Amino acid sequence: MSGRLSVVATPIGCLEDITLRALRILREADLILAEDTRHTRTLCSKHRIDTPLRSFHAHTNDDKVDLIVTELVNGAHYALVSDAGTPVVSDPGVYLVSRAADAGIHVEAVPGPSAVLAALCVAGLSVRRFVFEGFLPRSGGERVRVLDRIAQSGITIVLFESPHRIHGTLDDLERALGADRQIALCRELTKMHEETIRGTVPEVRSKLSDPARGEITVVIDGRPPEGPVEDIDVRALAVEWKHEGLSTKEMTQKLQREFGWKRNLAYQAILDALKAEQS
Repeated sequence: MSGRLSVVATPIGCLEDITLRALRILREADLILAEDTRHTRTLCSKHRIDTPLRSFHAHTNDDKVDLIVTELVNGAHYALVSDAGTPVVSDPGVYLVSRAADAGIHVEAVPGPSAVLAALCVAGLSVRRFVFEGFLPRSGGERVRVLDRIAQSGITIVLFESPHRIHGTLDDLERALGADRQIALCRELTKMHEETIRGTVPEVRSKLSDPARGEITVVIDGRPPEGPVEDIDVRALAVEWKHEGLSTKEMTQKLQREFGWKRNLAYQAILDALKAEQS
């Protein structure tokens, strides 16, 4: 009988941020495939998990992947974990998942911590729509093209960046976005020294230590549209927000933040919508 591959999310910082199901799966599995066995051993020791560990990372060669797939086909149950967060997001796990799925192995997700979602929760920017870009290209024309695409996008963007490259990336973001676009830089999420710096790119850069430390996630506000978004029902939104107890000012701010409306236009639209609803 074919085995099972469990893709298990693990803490991005605080070791208590792990689900009961994830702990059960890690205990039940025949083997844990770990990006860094030393890192995962710390997590296992914390939660008294004695399942054997095997290294699986970006440099694992095809022969070893073939062996893993063969063992899964023969009935093994393996858990795949990364150093932090959800496997296959900016790590090599996607190759193994693809190979396992092609071989007819049952692949299951065991969801949990995610730096992307954690950063969106604390950024204070619109999360109506967002795109995860991962790490930017290091240099060259591809990096310029990606930054230009981010600058033109009306959708919230989430990036990962390393501490020793973040100041250079902020310089590039200011050149691409201008000095007024709002961002949030989230550092050491869920850890003791967690920090979120909000503001324009220059404001964030001025507040960030140099050199920076810790894992970094950057949330970038989308480019505001030139004018109001025409295909939304402001009246329906105003009625919904009124039932939620929002004031006219709060409704205006939501139109600004979530749909990119200018303040005066948003305020007048809300007033007109509420007046129409009362008539």
